[in-house]
Amino acid sequence: MRWTFLLKRTAVFVVAGLLAACQTVPSTAPSGPGAAGAIESTPLPVVSHAPATAVERGFSALVVNAASGEELYAVDADGARFPASLSKMMTLYLLFEAVSDGRYSLSSPLTVSARAASRPPAKIGLKAGSTITVEQAARALAVKSANDVAVAIAENLAGSETAFARQMTQQARALGLTRTRFVNATGLPDPGQVTTARDMARVGLALKRRFPQYGSYYRAKSFSYNGRSFRATNNLIGTVAGVDGLKTGYIRMSGYNLVATANRGGRQLIVVVMGGKSEAARDREVTRLIESYS
Repeated sequence: MRWTFLLKRTAVFVVAGLLAACQTVPSTAPSGPGAAGAIESTPLPVVSHAPATAVERGFSALVVNAASGEELYAVDADGARFPASLSKMMTLYLLFEAVSDGRYSLSSPLTVSARAASRPPAKIGLKAGSTITVEQAARALAVKSANDVAVAIAENLAGSETAFARQMTQQARALGLTRTRFVNATGLPDPGQVTTARDMARVGLALKRRFPQYGSYYRAKSFSYNGRSFRATNNLIGTVAGVDGLKTGYIRMSGYNLVATANRGGRQLIVVVMGGKSEAARDREVTRLIESYS
């Protein structure tokens, strides 16, 4: 079935909870074969209405052939979910666009504000008044999912995180993500930060296709900055054959999320699991889906 973007206005319960660490995990929720279909290759029109902010902490999963756009498997892929640090895929997209447009280079310094430095973990410990290069910032997001870095990027590119979040949502619309709204650059808890598994698959595909030169950032097992080494939040890198990215996410409101990309035997997959009950459960489910559809 073709990817559709009709908004479903479903009033559901907002799960309370504030946990600021951003990671990702596979899920043990029931699975079943999804109907085949194809991702539209052209962006859909901008929609004038925003997704509902009442979001359920539920389980969603999606497997897509990244080369053809064929949908191989789906479980509630249009259910409204909290993205957590999956949001940083769009933060990276806009950062790479700024480099592509010539506004920044990989060596350009980004100034760190007191607000950016004060963001809760995950972080790399940026100090107010210091600088970090665009390349270092991109690697810190891809590997460590650093909140202090995400806010520094937002403030440098747009003047404020709020203004940057508007740009994130505008870019989402341009890519056809009609069920996604961003209100911050990090994915830290906010009931207005809304998405779906299908939308997260689309932004992951767009990030990889539009900026393939940065693929090594997502494959890295660690990132070093200021004398410290930070381990990748994606546990599948180097442990599951063919996995070459992409982004984890966790807050208590969302459960454990992961957008994973894999290349096996020439077949490229993008696998999304959202709402995993634990990190281990999420990783097992993503691994199972990669094994089943590669």
